[in-house]
Amino acid sequence: MPSRVRRHLFPVLAALVIVPVLSACSGSGMALTTKRVEGYSLKQDQLAQIRPGQSQDLVTIVLGSPQTTNNFGTETAFYYIETKKEETAFGLETNKERTVLAVYFDKNKRVVDKAVYSAKDGRVFPIESRKTASYGEDRSFIESIMASF
Repeated sequence: MPSRVRRHLFPVLAALVIVPVLSACSGSGMALTTKRVEGYSLKQDQLAQIRPGQSQDLVTIVLGSPQTTNNFGTETAFYYIETKKEETAFGLETNKERTVLAVYFDKNKRVVDKAVYSAKDGRVFPIESRKTASYGEDRSFIESIMASF
């Protein structure tokens, strides 16, 4: 086979091999991003079952145990948090959507109200990454050795 023909045939053969391999990867769960839900998966039919006057026990049966609770004197609130995340194949994780269901109870443990909050209803607070210094933790290994002399 002449070298000119081989030179033109190689890219065609390479494409015939690479394209099926790449298409097989995308169909077998090897996508570049994966989506998942953390916390509770809040469904509309569950939300519709929660109405004022219902007992706290019934809410727990329908929605499960709350992720967190809060007491306001004699009143209580249950919070169910759903976070939809997307993770890339390289481990980078982003929050796409966060929904918080708050169910409020009176002193008799009966539903007073419910509310669904999303990111647009609140404020985003930056998380402080600095640490408070404490004795013994801020020294490096060499500083510790030098301090002992």
